[in-house]
Amino acid sequence: MAELYGRAADTAAIAALLDRARAGESGWLVLRGEPGIGKTALLDHAADLGAGLRVLRGAGVEIEAELPFAGLQLLLRPAVAHLPALPARQRAALEAALRLGDDPGGDAMLVGLAVLSLLTEYAGDTGLVCLIDDAQWLDRASLDTILFAARRLYAEGVVIILAARDGAAFARSADLPERRIAGLDPEAAAALLDRRELPAGVRRQVLAEAQGNPLALLELAGAARDERPGAAHPGALALTDRLQLAFHGQVSRMPKSTQDVLLIVAAEESGELSAVLRAAAAVGAGIDDLAPAEEAGLLVRGETAETIAFRHPLLRAAVYQRAPLGQRVTAHRALAAALDGPADADRRAWHAAAAATGPDAEVAAALEDTAARALARSGHEAAAAAYERAARLTMDPGLRAHREALAAQSALNAGDLERAAGLARRVAARAGATAQLRARVAHVEGLAHFWQGRFAEADALLRAGAAQVADRDPALAATMLVQALHTGWYLGEQHVRDCVAQLTAVPLTDTDPLHPVVTYMASVLDRRDTASAPPELTRTLAESARRGPVPDQVRLMLCGVAMASGQDADVYGPAEALSREYRGAGAAGRLPTTLFFAAEVEIFTGRLRDARTTAAEALRLAADLGQRQWVSQLSSVLAHIHAAEGDEDRCRHYAEAGLADSTPGSVSPGAAWAHWSLGLLELGSGRAETALSRFERLTRDPLRHHLCAMRSIPDLVEAAVRVGAADRAEPHADRLADWATAVRQPWAEALVLRCRALLSDDDSAETHYTGALKLHDREARPVEYARTAQLYGEWLRRARRKSEARTVLTEALDMFDRIGMRPWAERARTELTATGAAPSGPGGQPDSRSSAAVTGLTPQELQIARLASQGLSNRDIAAQLFLSHRTVGYHLYKAYPKLGVTSRGELKTIADQLR
Repeated sequence: MAELYGRAADTAAIAALLDRARAGESGWLVLRGEPGIGKTALLDHAADLGAGLRVLRGAGVEIEAELPFAGLQLLLRPAVAHLPALPARQRAALEAALRLGDDPGGDAMLVGLAVLSLLTEYAGDTGLVCLIDDAQWLDRASLDTILFAARRLYAEGVVIILAARDGAAFARSADLPERRIAGLDPEAAAALLDRRELPAGVRRQVLAEAQGNPLALLELAGAARDERPGAAHPGALALTDRLQLAFHGQVSRMPKSTQDVLLIVAAEESGELSAVLRAAAAVGAGIDDLAPAEEAGLLVRGETAETIAFRHPLLRAAVYQRAPLGQRVTAHRALAAALDGPADADRRAWHAAAAATGPDAEVAAALEDTAARALARSGHEAAAAAYERAARLTMDPGLRAHREALAAQSALNAGDLERAAGLARRVAARAGATAQLRARVAHVEGLAHFWQGRFAEADALLRAGAAQVADRDPALAATMLVQALHTGWYLGEQHVRDCVAQLTAVPLTDTDPLHPVVTYMASVLDRRDTASAPPELTRTLAESARRGPVPDQVRLMLCGVAMASGQDADVYGPAEALSREYRGAGAAGRLPTTLFFAAEVEIFTGRLRDARTTAAEALRLAADLGQRQWVSQLSSVLAHIHAAEGDEDRCRHYAEAGLADSTPGSVSPGAAWAHWSLGLLELGSGRAETALSRFERLTRDPLRHHLCAMRSIPDLVEAAVRVGAADRAEPHADRLADWATAVRQPWAEALVLRCRALLSDDDSAETHYTGALKLHDREARPVEYARTAQLYGEWLRRARRKSEARTVLTEALDMFDRIGMRPWAERARTELTATGAAPSGPGGQPDSRSSAAVTGLTPQELQIARLASQGLSNRDIAAQLFLSHRTVGYHLYKAYPKLGVTSRGELKTIADQLR
């Protein structure tokens, strides 16, 4: 094991991580620092420390950064023999990504899940350490896949250590645990320099210039020793430039033919020896010309006997960047000719593009083919780069705009929002862009702004783009306006109305799949005519499906609109169906949306435990995938659940996260749920005045039209009455009554009656309470039934009808205890005591030990236990939840003692309590 100077703290951190792997735990770390600081040496040290662990090594290769899954291929090469152990869909997706099979590929997150499974299999019982150097040059598809897998690691005994240069974008945005590798302290730097015999003056100069950088200490020492007396000294240059000069000095002393072949190695960084030699022959060089570079230590053997590499990436950069342009063009042209096999088509296209000195239709077409192949493997970032380069090589204005539009769409799909918006703007300004193409890129730019939280800009772009093509392409216009409805939702009620008016004016044919969608949305969102009941969601979905395919985004928007019309029960079925579809396809990126709707319905139907489990899974996925909108929404939903349960700290924590992404002119996506949650928390804690202020925020733009604003009105009325300010609630109670008339849901009318009871100052209150209880479905919506019963019981007690009050309050208390609404249960218990009933402790279900223990499970433990009780294997559960089977087993092991069981068979006996 090579000695490392001054790295005791870094090596200790790595050793601790590897010890965790040996103990069956997983973890990961980013080593970040400037070039030459010693990141690769630390990875080598980790490999040496990994005795007893399996080791996988990979690296980002700069020239392959535009080839999807190139980095993954290099990393996983030793593990592919374990592919047969993966579930069939995962195996097919990963084989497609690695070009090992004929499957066209699948969702990018399914590839990530497959990588998670493969790493788990390869780790076996011994553990695994994955070491990835130069991660800043990983292609985007590989990086996203590795990061997704890493975030889902837990109990597999797998450690991932990535080394990346300072400024690597993923390290800043992915919230990764990292260590910054600093320069050596003076003592360690001096000890390292002792390996070179230098005059005292030169030694001092090198120590000063190197700034503790180990590579600089050694290379500048060698360069200083070899410099001619009186030579100009570039000490004022940046350290990286100084190192490149030092490296280039070594290269310039090589024979001309060796320099020629070194440039080819630098241009074809994959280091494939056969390709290098074929290209070298075109410039009059051969294998013997590699010898001087190998003898000087400039080149080393690669990962296999068939590859070669530079000793350090800065050496490659020095060779390539300091070569004249004409020589670089010649090298790329030679490589394009040498890479003549079918498997080399993408590399050949990129080398041909690098050799192009002007527009070239043939090379542009080859790059477009490369982009199409990348898209087939979910390599959206690579496709964007290929389309954009193809556009630059295209002379025809219309075709150039078309290729740039494809690049913009691919960048959007890759999540590179700034790049997508920039490309879209470039297309819109092109003389060759048609009106339809401009509308398409307006859609792209609008979505990019929407996902960045810039709702006003998104709204303007989407509606203007739709107006341009409403007559030529009604389906595109309608699709854009459906998205604009979502965007306008965060801007205010008037924006929604304006967008609905524009949507209904789009001339869709009766046979268009979007026609029933538009009819439904207009009917629900513009309910000026309340003479007829709103259309049904399930019927609308069926009618659209008969006409043809409907984009998933449109189907999801339908679910959101249906929630606004009170069709909660109708939403749950389609949301669950879409969730099952996405789980089966491995489409993790789409799950947070459907799970959000499912969690909302579970809250409204009193299944708080289910809602917490659903929302927690969705939030983990959204956070892992960087979906900020759904992180905001789901955080606020969890805040509501914790408010209902009386957990003040967690409620405030999640509400704060839900409010974090507000922007000028709009609110954060989770603002409505967050304000309702905080108001509910205050109301449950008896702080009615503070609660009222929070609820009143929901009555003003841009929130007053939100689902939460309408459904929180009964809470607002209760808070206002408790502080003696009924007049502040009456206009909002009237608004709720109008909405209930429009949506025609019995539970909504029951809430109206509860509000009227609270606002009544005569005996009509009892009529309203009893009428509400008759309309409430105590099984389907137990929370609202119990809250109405509690308020009625309090009214009865104040009327000195204590016996009747005890009956009603006891029923409410039992329901609150069963649901888990502690603050309301405590209030009901206090009211019961005031009626003369004997004091009682917390209730629940004392006859069911296991059911009571369920409340002690984490959401993930509960979810896994439920699936296991249905007979699913660990691998089946892992595939559904985007986890490894070892993590599933770990959570089951933790859940068993909490539930008082010891086996899967016993889980089946308490399956009902787990639901």
